[in-house]
Amino acid sequence: MSQRPLEEILHPKSIAVVGASDTGRGGGFLTPLQENYKGKIFPVNPKYSEIGGLTAYPRVNAIPGPVDYVISSIPAHQVLDLVEDCGQKGVKGLHLFTARFSETGRKDAAELEKEILKRTRAYNLRIIGPNCMGVYYPKEGIAFNSGMPMESGKVGLISQSGQVVGEIVSFAGQAGVRFSKAISYGNALDFNECDYLDYFAQDPETEIILMYIEGVRDGKRFPQALKKAASVKPVLVVKGGRGQAGTRATVSHTASLAGSQAVWEALVKQAGAVSVNNLEDLVDLTLAFNFLPPAKGRNLAVMGGSGGSSVLSADQCEEAGLEVIPLPQEIRSKLKESGSPIWDWIGNPADFSISMGDHDAAFKIGFLMAEHPSFDLIMAFVHGPWGRRAKNFSLEKHLTPYNMIQRFNKPAVFIYQEMRNQEKDDEDLAKIRGEIKGKLIEWNMAVYPTIRRAARALSAFVGYYENRK
Repeated sequence: MSQRPLEEILHPKSIAVVGASDTGRGGGFLTPLQENYKGKIFPVNPKYSEIGGLTAYPRVNAIPGPVDYVISSIPAHQVLDLVEDCGQKGVKGLHLFTARFSETGRKDAAELEKEILKRTRAYNLRIIGPNCMGVYYPKEGIAFNSGMPMESGKVGLISQSGQVVGEIVSFAGQAGVRFSKAISYGNALDFNECDYLDYFAQDPETEIILMYIEGVRDGKRFPQALKKAASVKPVLVVKGGRGQAGTRATVSHTASLAGSQAVWEALVKQAGAVSVNNLEDLVDLTLAFNFLPPAKGRNLAVMGGSGGSSVLSADQCEEAGLEVIPLPQEIRSKLKESGSPIWDWIGNPADFSISMGDHDAAFKIGFLMAEHPSFDLIMAFVHGPWGRRAKNFSLEKHLTPYNMIQRFNKPAVFIYQEMRNQEKDDEDLAKIRGEIKGKLIEWNMAVYPTIRRAARALSAFVGYYENRK
């Protein structure tokens, strides 16, 4: 299928919201467009003459001038009339937020879907949906919720669920990830999962593809489409409806049929994509692909932990499939030659607490580990300002050594937990503790709240490059 129709839909110069209102979901589509979209916006609802300060129209055909894209927030039984209106107007794309079609399991609803598709094809009108949230495209100023980030990034998202798009964009966004575009496609009446994979595979704005899928519409085409996309970009896939309860929920959510999980895992692996179990793991792995250079091996340097955290980090990293190798003798020799009193004490993980508070000495050890060819990966614990008074603490000076770890061009992840002492922290110190993560993200660093999550993401990240070999 040519990608031109989808490309045209994603660059509208004018958008109409049918079923628009000052409240409810109709207003939910209109408000973010008013906040960000630079093209013409037309609310459509025969009950109003004005909505949100904009002139409202009774129907799409009554709008003066061309309309490229229409968002439908009206009941299912009114959609056929809307299709006729859009077809006569020359609309290119119709996003059907409207639900209660084949996902209900009713024969008449499924027949209505078929009739809608038949009529839209007669007008060369293309559909996203039905039963979906549609398009999020920061560069074009298109969003379906207020507050979605409007900075563009390199991650593209394909999702049958609109709620999942909101969650992924929010959680990944809090860690510094930004999106090229995301599409929620619901029942996939017209464009399906294969069309979106083909589109994102050739999209120059997208370097990483995320996918949440409940069931495949085009079973014959899907393996090849997934393989083609995964051959040019990392593709990370979460499958919904893996168990019996999930399978039942899938049918009622998007009218999709879920297949065998074992078959699915084999299909994804053979295609060269990465199967991910849940949204938390998807977000964590996205951080790795978004911020890290390619991985060359599993040997991990762990630095900055202290006492029990060092022991736990070694255990959890090994359990995740990483290799926490002993400290190379060359590093000990260099430490001894430099007069370090802990040359025969330090190891991997490197317990920085034994440097007796000498911040610079601790990081000299860390840099020796980072530059050594035996280490492929780096995990660094980011400490807060402990009990220092805020007036004697420089956030940038404190964090710069962590940022310098990235100069070694090895995959490096950072563990930071915003721990506060409610009794001893003064207001300024508490503020600094909260600002640390923000500064790390500003410097494009992959920051995780726990060892376990970082280790799991790193291991899957390395596995991707191992499989490509």
